[in-house]
Formats: sequence, C-alpha cells, structure tokens
Amino acid sequence: MYKIIVHIDGMMCGMCESHINNAVRNAFKVKKVVSSYKKGITEILSESEISKESLAPVIEKDGYKIKKYESEIYNKKVLVCLKDKKLLTIFRK
Repeated sequence: MYKIIVHIDGMMCGMCESHINNAVRNAFKVKKVVSSYKKGITEILSESEISKESLAPVIEKDGYKIKKYESEIYNKKVLVCLKDKKLLTIFRK
C-alpha cells in the first residue's frame, strides 16, 4: 500500500476539498483520500503507486496546482496490548 501526500495550491474551502477528493476517486482506485484546505494537502492511500504525472492532470484540470508530491510505502498500524501479563499483537487490516 502507498501513502501519497500532495501539497496543493488553490484550495480555499471545504468544497475545494470535495472537488479534489471526488476527482481522485473517479480517476484512480484508492482506499482513502482526504484533503485539507487549511493545510493545503491531500493524502491518498492506494494499493498501487500513483505517479505525479498521472495525478497532475486530474487535480490541475479544475484550476488547482501541485506544489509538492511525496510517495512512500504505507505500513498498516499495529495495535499492541497486554492481557494477563502476555503481550498480544493485533494487526489491523
């Protein structure tokens, strides 16, 4: 799984976030996409990597600009707890 963080110029409100989220969902098969106009970023979780070259036209067609693109392998979080003084590890899927 990949986590892609895109810094975007031009988001001004919650509707801008929705426009970008919907555009990404319609163009790519993603697990999750969340945008924040206050932070100026969109975070995408996807099974396959989405290149900046394929993402740029989707975002920029509505007048937004990509300022920075980051992609990294995303490791699912692990929950660790103690039960009867034994360490249990539960993997989240």
